[in-house]
Amino acid sequence: MALKTLVVLSFLIALPLAQAQLGGLLGPLLGLLRIQGVVFCTPNGGIGLNGTATPVFPNALVQLQCGATVVSTATTNGSGLFSILLDPLNFVLSTLLSGCRLVVNTPLASCNATLPSVGGLVSNLQFIGNTVTGLLNVGNMIPAGFRFNANLN
Repeated sequence: MALKTLVVLSFLIALPLAQAQLGGLLGPLLGLLRIQGVVFCTPNGGIGLNGTATPVFPNALVQLQCGATVVSTATTNGSGLFSILLDPLNFVLSTLLSGCRLVVNTPLASCNATLPSVGGLVSNLQFIGNTVTGLLNVGNMIPAGFRFNANLN
């Protein structure tokens, strides 16, 4: 009986230590980079002045462009929300922040006929912190602020 108790106690002590060691070794491998935000149906893609009610931009195609290459896309839902998940083994956070941008080529006129029918919205990325869930580490980014660019196709 004493041997069983010793084995169980050893297991209970060893399991958290093994999880801590694996988390330290595999933490960078068990991660995601998440870019999410809301696109509003305004000339600058942002919320209205003084918190006024602002319509969202549903069904807008949001592209993550690094240089001239589109590396990922998402479509906004009915609430204007989009989310892009990336593997941190394929993308370096500093490169995303300095060399990539979000582009909305969907014409603003598709959500409001009084807005331009050519051009689109562009935003740099802003890192807002990490979220840790178990062994999974999620790096969170948001649009730094959309602005209208008349030269987008």
